Amino acid sequence: MSALMKSLGLDRLTPDERVMLAHELWDSVEQGGPGSYLTDAKRAELAARLAHLEAHPDDVVPWDRVEAAALARFEK
Repeated sequence: MSALMKSLGLDRLTPDERVMLAHELWDSVEQGGPGSYLTDAKRAELAARLAHLEAHPDDVVPWDRVEAAALARFEK
């Protein structure tokens, strides 16, 4: 267990309690609203990519081709 978890006393929690805490932490992040943790630059990049996708819906690569290419690189 990490030093941070020990310093916060999380090492004393049961596995079920840690899972519940993880869910509560995740929910608290989501409460900030969608994209609340994005920088302006990241938000702009996502908007540009979405605009490109909407303008060129056929300009995509199917997942099976992406996956095959990635796996091929690791097999070399």
